Amino acid sequence: MALQNIGADNRDDAFYRYKMPKMITKIEGRGNGIKTNVVNMVDIAKALARPASYTTKYFGCELGAQSKFDEKTGTSLVNGSHDTAKLASLLENFIKKYVQCYGCGNPETEILITKTQMIQLKCAACGFVSDVDMRDKLTTFILKNPPEPKKASKKEKGMRKAEKERLKEGEVADEEQKKIKKELKKKGVSAKDANGKSSSSKRKGSGSDEDRVSPPPSQADEKEVVDDDEEDDVQWQTDTSIEAARQRIQEQLSAVTADMVMLSTSEPEKKEKVPEPSEKKPVSANGKTSADDETLVEKVKAELGKGISAAQLKSLLPSFTGSTQDKVSALVEALFGGVEKGFGKEFTKKKNYLAAVVGQDEGSQLLLLVGIEGLCGKKSGALKEVALILKALYDGDVLEEEYILQWYNDGLKGKNKSSPIWKSVKPFAEWLQSAESESEEE
Repeated sequence: MALQNIGADNRDDAFYRYKMPKMITKIEGRGNGIKTNVVNMVDIAKALARPASYTTKYFGCELGAQSKFDEKTGTSLVNGSHDTAKLASLLENFIKKYVQCYGCGNPETEILITKTQMIQLKCAACGFVSDVDMRDKLTTFILKNPPEPKKASKKEKGMRKAEKERLKEGEVADEEQKKIKKELKKKGVSAKDANGKSSSSKRKGSGSDEDRVSPPPSQADEKEVVDDDEEDDVQWQTDTSIEAARQRIQEQLSAVTADMVMLSTSEPEKKEKVPEPSEKKPVSANGKTSADDETLVEKVKAELGKGISAAQLKSLLPSFTGSTQDKVSALVEALFGGVEKGFGKEFTKKKNYLAAVVGQDEGSQLLLLVGIEGLCGKKSGALKEVALILKALYDGDVLEEEYILQWYNDGLKGKNKSSPIWKSVKPFAEWLQSAESESEEE
């Protein structure tokens, strides 16, 4: 069966993963009883995740002809003689109105009917809710014949059940471990002491002389035991501060990216004048003064205003002073700081500049994600459209899914886990995870 990409805008994309069968029609009957039979309407509707009765009815409404879909036989008939190209064009209009997301254009949407009898499309990729034009004739048919609610598959139910059981087992294990620690503290014996005694008793039992007495512990041994007891109470955790994250990202940069962003070694270092206490400037969260940040942003804006290309920007950026994160954040601010809405489209237009300074390694992509996070903190419009921004960069091969998910999961565990950005990113992250699991199954 010949397949084609869903949506006319994606016709030439060889790697587009949403596909549907090409339409096949057949003219039946003669004279006034002539009809057009869409032979594979059931397969097309299944690929679009819409009832076949919706597409058949849409053809009838647009052509001003009677249409009928037989649920038992799966036959789709439209009165009159209509060629395949004309019906295919109408199907594209149906996809734009009732299938594709109005925000990101993804066809993975679900039809919702509100309490006020309005039809909406909820996107599983970016979470955007699209309002369908209720003046269209098909909306009346949809309200009278709402889509069946999507039921969870056996596999999804099993995964949810297994996840609940795993969480319960973990809670029980934590409770038992706490009880054991409390009992040991009451007895004045630590877990290491208990293990040490048991191991020493084993060594004693394995020896040939049962009456042999171990020598008294020295002061150094006593000190070591005390240190071990103190270490039992220490809780080790990863430093999730911004500076620590930047340091880890910098260490993970590949040699190619490092050469691209580091300052030239031939340039002599400039000694900065240490300001007096009265002359000190306010310091921002990234450790640099706000004036320095503004200066770096203005420099990047000035170069972009000259109309330089992405390749020229790549070679020019290392000459600016500042850390790698400062340069990437300044580039994001210079490109999109003046935008108020439509961030997804703007990122699509200017993705070449971002791709020029971002490589395919973990460090550089995380730098860009941190820069986008900073932009969302300054622009409420960017915060609302952050899922569209990530979708645009993901489709443009600027960001990879593994690094987006890593940044998202680290953010949920970090100090800024209460930030509203993670709520906006959640639908896109869940969509990436589900797409990854589907590809593994295939």
